[in-house]
Amino acid sequence: MSTDPAEVPRVSREEFDALFASVRTWGRWDPADRGAWNRVTPDHVRRAAALVRDGRTVPMGLPWNTRPGPDNSKPALHHMTDLGDVEPPEPATHKDFLAVDYHGKAVTHLDALSHVAYRGLLYEGHPARETIGAGGARFGSVAALGPLVTKGVLLDLPAVLGVDWLEPGHAVRARDVIAAERALGVEIDDGCAVLLRSGRFRRRRELGPWDVGAAGAGFHVDAVPLLAERAISLLGADGDSDVRPSPVEGLHSPVHALAIAAMGVPLLDNLDLEALSAACAEAGRHEFMIVVTPLDVPGGTGSPVNPVALL
Repeated sequence: MSTDPAEVPRVSREEFDALFASVRTWGRWDPADRGAWNRVTPDHVRRAAALVRDGRTVPMGLPWNTRPGPDNSKPALHHMTDLGDVEPPEPATHKDFLAVDYHGKAVTHLDALSHVAYRGLLYEGHPARETIGAGGARFGSVAALGPLVTKGVLLDLPAVLGVDWLEPGHAVRARDVIAAERALGVEIDDGCAVLLRSGRFRRRRELGPWDVGAAGAGFHVDAVPLLAERAISLLGADGDSDVRPSPVEGLHSPVHALAIAAMGVPLLDNLDLEALSAACAEAGRHEFMIVVTPLDVPGGTGSPVNPVALL
């Protein structure tokens, strides 16, 4: 595993374009805007349900974050609209308002296929400028995805390495994924959701917040062909899956481009995986059922979400 950003292997745009073409799945599914979620069949759901042995549920969503900070430049909004004093009495009602610009580093959310374009094209080759406008996305919206229930695999890299967390800039490469599978006794296979724990939120609690957009642990692009070969349906992390700084010249989020725009794999960003790490260690297994239920937002490029693991 590369630990120093200066030692992370650099990738040229030409090399990246060849990688993009090699993992592209355009033309494979109908409906296309569900992308890799089409891989999940009733058999996959039944397989996932068989992993529920202890009856333990572990939510992975962050608390609604209204406080600004170096990792929350656009705080969520929450204010009361009814304090029980604007309606006839009995029963009094209390109401509140929520709003959020969730594509960032502070809200647990799902990226739909309309979220990322590469060289002007969304997944399936839809021109982004013709497909997405002020009213939202006409292809690849989160409304097309629906809920997902499948097998989840936690790649708990700090547990594998015997450290509290991966330092910002650590790049998880293909060989590290394979080593983690062996160490944790898991298998990434077709239709499953892969979650990478770097220990970001343990580090944040102990050392304080930092600008994770500038420096964060995540996957190097050389891990993506392995994930593509294993035919995953979903990729997630306690960061946003990309190692930062990016190893690809001129691209700030190359794993996003490969997963979403090439492979049709939605992403889960900013998962709190600390409780799941502890639960998996206690259970002695790092495979579980995962349930992801995004909001049904027509034209939405994603959704805040609180995924749940069941062991």
